[in-house]
Amino acid sequence: MKIGTRRIAALTSLVLAAGLITACGESEAVSEAVATGGDGETVYPLVLDNCGRSVTVDAPPQRVVSLDQDSTEILLSLGLQDRIVGTASWTDPVRENLAEANASVPRLADNAPTYEVVLGTDPDFVTASFGRHYEQGGVADRSRFAESDIETYLAPTDCDNGLSVNGGNPRTSPLTMEALYRTIREMAEVFDVRERGENFVSELQGRLDAATSGRDKTGESIAFWFADTKSPYLAGRTGAPALLAEQVGAKNVYPDLQDDWEAVGWETVVDRDPSVLVLGDLLRNRFTGDKLADKIAFLESDPLTSTMYAVKNKRYISLHGAEMNPSIRMVDAIEKLVVGLNEIGPRS
Repeated sequence: MKIGTRRIAALTSLVLAAGLITACGESEAVSEAVATGGDGETVYPLVLDNCGRSVTVDAPPQRVVSLDQDSTEILLSLGLQDRIVGTASWTDPVRENLAEANASVPRLADNAPTYEVVLGTDPDFVTASFGRHYEQGGVADRSRFAESDIETYLAPTDCDNGLSVNGGNPRTSPLTMEALYRTIREMAEVFDVRERGENFVSELQGRLDAATSGRDKTGESIAFWFADTKSPYLAGRTGAPALLAEQVGAKNVYPDLQDDWEAVGWETVVDRDPSVLVLGDLLRNRFTGDKLADKIAFLESDPLTSTMYAVKNKRYISLHGAEMNPSIRMVDAIEKLVVGLNEIGPRS
């Protein structure tokens, strides 16, 4: 990829602005690429139909900014840490097997970076797992990156009918593991590491099969709580947690919620009385109750929530926030849920 005239101008403006300041004191099936190298190397230019946009990649990107943890962990799993010039929006510690590779990756921000900060890394490609980064109030619209000759990519796990779910649009079809595998394969194709992508998909499929093989569909009722004690965000019927519940033979107690996550009242949670509570344990500290210990303390001290069967019997399973997002960590989540449900046992 080449740096275009508009991009050079944008970078020059940023440098000048910085000098003045100093002087003054983030599920639809995405179509196959139209040009590929069969089972071997990627053939460029590569054209992808990416969430309603046509993305053209002229050469393997060398300077990529990943706008969220989920996207970054895919890049790291593909061995591309030497191409990442910036990452942002982290909810949890990096997956343990990726810690060494991630150590040299610059963290632009714990949450969303500004467009100027991203542009300051001189990227030739930007990727994200959540469309909110490309919406108003996020990092920047995808067309704004295009004006600087920077192509952008959005994970198929966040796409439904050509629209971003996390960008404010409804998910009309349930998330599938195939959307995750497609994300991995497309990113591997973009960076010309297709064999690594296939090997990684095979690894995840093998782990998933091993975790769920022979497991009975007990129908255990589960509520997935991500964050916030005042208006808790609980998982709806079509996102990652619903997929997790399906994979382990359980049922989500909110099959009537359309969005991946919705703010609900505690009265409805108590009324549905799940037999198991899956609690997000988040590294970030944006909402009250982000941390696991804070969630449990709230549940057991509140006069209303403390009456729930799952609370009285401490039937909790904790997951990292990334494990409840559409990401490679969903396989980690399924493994943890199987172990946790086996330890907890059926509702008496």
